[in-house]
Amino acid sequence: MAELDWSDLRYALAVGSTGGLATAARQLGVNHTTVLRRLDALEARLGARLFERSRGGYLPTEAGALVLERARRMADQADEIERRVAGRDRELTGALRVTTAFVVMEHLLPAPLADFALAYPGIEVEVVENAFLLDLSRRHADESASWARREADVALRLSPQVADHLVGRPLGTTHCRVYARRGAPGLPQAVQPLAALLRDAPWVAFERDSQARVYDQWMRKHLANAQVRLRVDIFNAVAAMLHTGVAVGILPTFMAANLPDLLPVSDEIPELSVPVWMLTHPDLRQTARVRVFMQHVGDAVAARLAAPAA
Repeated sequence: MAELDWSDLRYALAVGSTGGLATAARQLGVNHTTVLRRLDALEARLGARLFERSRGGYLPTEAGALVLERARRMADQADEIERRVAGRDRELTGALRVTTAFVVMEHLLPAPLADFALAYPGIEVEVVENAFLLDLSRRHADESASWARREADVALRLSPQVADHLVGRPLGTTHCRVYARRGAPGLPQAVQPLAALLRDAPWVAFERDSQARVYDQWMRKHLANAQVRLRVDIFNAVAAMLHTGVAVGILPTFMAANLPDLLPVSDEIPELSVPVWMLTHPDLRQTARVRVFMQHVGDAVAARLAAPAA
């Protein structure tokens, strides 16, 4: 039997986890013909068919299930080795990847990141704006590299709860209020009871099918009978529509300082008060650049959250 190529196993894992070539290709960042070629090469080396092809997708054969089980163990062991080696890094140099939501990047992180860049010029920070917390312990295959790249070293996350396998600290709590454009005809211009706003005001809401966030769940419950004029997917889009004066909408209070044309028309909504977490993987927390980033930027964001809203 020809020697197995470890990267071919990663392609098989992607097909096994997604059930198809196209979705596996998107996950891996390559085209579907590459995935098919690498899968065919792996089956040729093993002399066994790993997946049954059907209209419903790719289903593992008995041999495929065995290969996937062992490949997952190998991937976990490879990830652990890299994390433990990275965790021994004591130099304040190198790359550091941070994942967070777009609204956090725009309204909470610019000044702390700029201060950090000036204080630690040897550390190159890369920010991935993503509303969902990535699995910091996993890797994704890269066709142009022989080793996979870490998804993120640090995550800054607005969430009522976080995964048990991550470590970090809460930086504070973000609160939400209803906002409207100043001077907009037909819209409230002073704080009103929330019940009145839900009954009488037109709204900008989040997309109907979104259910993952606390805000989505609140809107599905409370805006079911409201006058919803528009639906969008993120807070920045809500703010953009509020500037037109078309309706009212919910925003985190930490956005207010950058939005002088908007004013709050409700008190804080207790159900939408959410902790802000800074997290990493246990194997990376002693890495010098991770530790100093979490301390320096974490303290700055905590101070910003503790400051009175404008």
